[in-house]
Amino acid sequence: QVQLEESGGGLVQAGGSLRLSCAASGRGLSRYLMGWFRQGPGKEEREFLAATSWSDDRTSHAESVKGRFTISRDNAKSTVYLQMNALKPEDTARYYCAAGSTVLTMKRTGYWGQGTQVTVSS
Repeated sequence: QVQLEESGGGLVQAGGSLRLSCAASGRGLSRYLMGWFRQGPGKEEREFLAATSWSDDRTSHAESVKGRFTISRDNAKSTVYLQMNALKPEDTARYYCAAGSTVLTMKRTGYWGQGTQVTVSS
């Protein structure tokens, strides 16, 4: 079992920045890919944002946030971060951390945190 706990959300003005954290724990954690998703108001599906692994420096970012959002990790703290810059009102959503063997697996059968709310005011 893997446990994930997000933090760092809040209310920010457009153009501002936030850094989200995901504290991860559990057996076999190093085997999993870690990702960030969000679900906006009224949206049915969670949108993939970024992913990274614990074992190398490869990262992946969705085109919609590339250049503004950056995923990183601290292996010693078992924590994954999402640095969000130049925030826009349309970034308002609940942000989730997830773990799985692939991004697709995360969405279907992966481990998820409870999420943290990000609200961007105009």
